[in-house]
Amino acid sequence: MTVLAIFPADPSPELAQLLDLSGFVWKGIAEAGDVDRLEPEDGWGGAIVQIGDDSETGWGILRAFRKRDIPVSPLLLIIRGNELQELELRDDLFDDFCLDPFHPRELEARIKHMLASSEIRPESEKIEYGPLVLDLETYEASVDGTPVDLTFMEYELLRFLSATPGRVFTREVLLSRVWGYEYYGGARTVDVHVRRLRAKLGEEYAGLIQTVRSVGYRFGESRRR
Repeated sequence: MTVLAIFPADPSPELAQLLDLSGFVWKGIAEAGDVDRLEPEDGWGGAIVQIGDDSETGWGILRAFRKRDIPVSPLLLIIRGNELQELELRDDLFDDFCLDPFHPRELEARIKHMLASSEIRPESEKIEYGPLVLDLETYEASVDGTPVDLTFMEYELLRFLSATPGRVFTREVLLSRVWGYEYYGGARTVDVHVRRLRAKLGEEYAGLIQTVRSVGYRFGESRRR
């Protein structure tokens, strides 16, 4: 049985309702020591940490998960839009993040995505651009045949950009089209995801996502070339 660790131990009603209605099995933790003390017999299947008023404890719990002999993964961070600056230099403490307040359907999709097994699936539709291949059925990405480990929203952003190479999108359009609703994180949300995408694509292929000064981002070559 996959048991998710949830912080705070008494999560917000919205998060608790989503977890229960979606059928997720979870156990609340209140402090870093609970990571080991309350661990299920089969280990944690992952964790969701909702950074709120007690952000110090939240980050401490994430560090406790990562510092174990066998680190717990995946780790999903829920953070307020006005606290995005706290993500700087902490990328190694979580696998994906979602802005608070969150949209239930998006958060449910992210949780299911990060818990999905790596079962073999039939051949499916793909997006291919040079060395990059996106499998639209399995949500898998690869560069030169090497898998790229992307979070749900990193994949969605890359999929959207690569579907129309050469076209320039403003940050506002990307927020609307990729996140799909009024998102409270603002342009910084897009910038953070682009930075992480470039890092995961590696130095050789980071240039696939180009910054168009004072406008937004473009994938691949300009249409005028």
